[in-house]
Amino acid sequence: MDHVAPDCGAIFVATVFLGHFNELPDPRQAVKVVYPLDEVLLLSLLAVRAGAEAFTDIARFGDKKLAHLRRFRPFLDDTPPHDRIGEIFAALDAEHFQRCFVAWVAAVSGVPEGVIAIDGKTLRRSGHKKGDKAPIHMVSAFAARQSLVLGQVKVAEKSNEIIAIPKLLDMLAIEGAIITIDAMGGQRDIARKIIEKKADYVLALKGNQGALRDDVELFAAEQKAHGFVDTEVSQNTTIGGDHGRIETRTTTVLHDVEWLQRRHAWLQRRHAWPGLKAIVIVESHREINGKTQCETRFYLTSLVMVAALLGPIVRSHWAIENSLHWVMDMVLRDDECRMRTDHALANFTTIKHIAHNLLRTASSKDSFRLWRKIAAWDDDFLASVVGA
Repeated sequence: MDHVAPDCGAIFVATVFLGHFNELPDPRQAVKVVYPLDEVLLLSLLAVRAGAEAFTDIARFGDKKLAHLRRFRPFLDDTPPHDRIGEIFAALDAEHFQRCFVAWVAAVSGVPEGVIAIDGKTLRRSGHKKGDKAPIHMVSAFAARQSLVLGQVKVAEKSNEIIAIPKLLDMLAIEGAIITIDAMGGQRDIARKIIEKKADYVLALKGNQGALRDDVELFAAEQKAHGFVDTEVSQNTTIGGDHGRIETRTTTVLHDVEWLQRRHAWLQRRHAWPGLKAIVIVESHREINGKTQCETRFYLTSLVMVAALLGPIVRSHWAIENSLHWVMDMVLRDDECRMRTDHALANFTTIKHIAHNLLRTASSKDSFRLWRKIAAWDDDFLASVVGA
């Protein structure tokens, strides 16, 4: 055994961090535990921060960094082999792990302010042709302004987002926040739950609410043709561009939604959306290489705001694509991950989300990619990661 002087500061920081996961049940029989769960979690987190993408990577990191790891914990029996790490991750209760994660994020960041974007992501390589096993789908909540993952729920396939979103909302403290959800989340029950938790919503209105979308689209076309003289509206236009693209966005907010009931008496029952205060219409015109692309999107919202304020809120939803999903794919190699046993992939994704949040709460201005490399090169910097 390497004899390393304990680092009291590192021990304290690790204890504070790991304390948020003390309630996570260890599925192993106590008398057979060789590698304590807190040591396995700490090993995995530091390894992922230093570039590990699989259990074999974590095991090799443990072999090479054992002396460093003993600054935090005893590791009396060294570090576990890759198959043992995989078995532990597969057996851990993924939902309970998520609840511990949510509690840790809340302790670090407090109640998130502003937009919380909820969206799903399919992990492409998690499926398998043998047994016709489909790739799993992770639904995540992302605080757009703080760039923090707040929680996630695993589902068998994309169509199950309707089931996953209420579970995710139940985990989170969202009072005062604005929940944005695309496509599948446009459901009355989801809107009702958001309102009950004292938050607001901006929900994309698409084909899954065909009758309502048709009525909204028809009414908007009629009003636009007459200059919106028959209803209360606000509008705002912005022009932006990058990478050779020029985009003009016009946001129109229909503040009077009683027309949904006035058009036909039976629509009151048909379009009874909890907390609905306005309809948002976003018209985008993109000029790329001399070609123009036009798109019109509709949203339901419980907010009472003018178009100049609602436009940026709608755009904030895409932070989950640009600041989370892109990082998970391109830096943490999510789509290359082939873990398929029980809860292994969901729990490993939680470790990645912890690593992601530690970067976002750190003061470093380095990119995620560079931050991982520095963590692999510099033991002191890696030690500071846990305290970030």
